[in-house]
Amino acid sequence: MPLSEYEQRVLEQMERQLTSDDPRLANTLTQRGRRPFGRYLIAGVGATAGLLLLVLGAANSQAWLGVVGFVVMFAAVAFAFADPHHGRRSGPRGVVQNDGAVRPAKKKRVGLMTRLGERWERRRGESGR
Repeated sequence: MPLSEYEQRVLEQMERQLTSDDPRLANTLTQRGRRPFGRYLIAGVGATAGLLLLVLGAANSQAWLGVVGFVVMFAAVAFAFADPHHGRRSGPRGVVQNDGAVRPAKKKRVGLMTRLGERWERRRGESGR
């Protein structure tokens, strides 16, 4: 069922409001989740070169060349399907102050035993009620 004229106007007004309030969020929401073509081109060339090395290694009875070909092929496919944004930092970057400035978040380094102890105490407190 198509939207009425009123609903379309309200939706357009909401889009304009979002774009003016938070342009970065609006840009993120309108982008498509596609990977760059060059990434697949490089991976395709790498996989082809790896397959060629693998076949040459098998034809010439050189196991080391076949292993190198397999590693190159595997790396090319892994590169194609890897997340290009994996290395970027995600999550909160800091704390917003009242004046609008962002103070970097303090990283609290807690050891494994401390976390386990805190979790144990929380469970004991919940079960004791």
